[in-house]
Amino acid sequence: MTHPSLGYDNRTGRRPGRVVRTMSALVPGVRRVWRQAAPYADAWHGRNLETIDRPGRRWIVLGDSMSQGIGASSYDAGWVGQLAARVAADGYDLQIVNLSATGACVADVLAQQLPALERLGVRPDDLVTVMVGSNDLFGGRARRAGLPGAYARMVDAVPAGSLVATLPQPSGPARAANVFVEAADASGRIVMVDLRVTGPSSWRGRLAADYFHPNDAGYAAIAEAFEPTVRRVLALPVEG
Repeated sequence: MTHPSLGYDNRTGRRPGRVVRTMSALVPGVRRVWRQAAPYADAWHGRNLETIDRPGRRWIVLGDSMSQGIGASSYDAGWVGQLAARVAADGYDLQIVNLSATGACVADVLAQQLPALERLGVRPDDLVTVMVGSNDLFGGRARRAGLPGAYARMVDAVPAGSLVATLPQPSGPARAANVFVEAADASGRIVMVDLRVTGPSSWRGRLAADYFHPNDAGYAAIAEAFEPTVRRVLALPVEG
């Protein structure tokens, strides 16, 4: 039987941007890291199909290349795989459904990833995490200008109780977007993961060969940033 999620394959449908294409042609490290995009998308898509209907608590992951694990030594050595292994050691065997996509912007979460989640059907005990926005910040003036409004729409659209990460970058659009995360957290609409506070203070020794994406150590730091909030939410009784 064909699962309704088969229409989504962990890709945005867009080519890499001009900067990425240029840097990939000039810098071997950038080219090497970005060659992971297709195989990592295929690996997560295949894993999703295996776990979608498996019994147990699901972890739905929304986001961009950071949640795909681009830059890590394997697709499941990113922060998602590392954090899943940590909580599994304490009895939380989460069934990961990773809907993230390399190159995704907030608009892609709204237009592609959330509809895919809706087709799956949100369960009362689903853990939903969202980390996105870096591509908006580095994607040109129009995309940066639209980031706060896109974040406002996103925090209203994600399932109630979703864990949404703040943007740690010290820029005006990031700060304006974070205001909506803070307000949604204060109202109880979502749960904020404040990467400005819990994220790594230094990326020295934690970057992949493209000097943009994390390596395994960098993803370990992101897993550590999410871990306290994830553990707190997992311990809450399920409503509904």
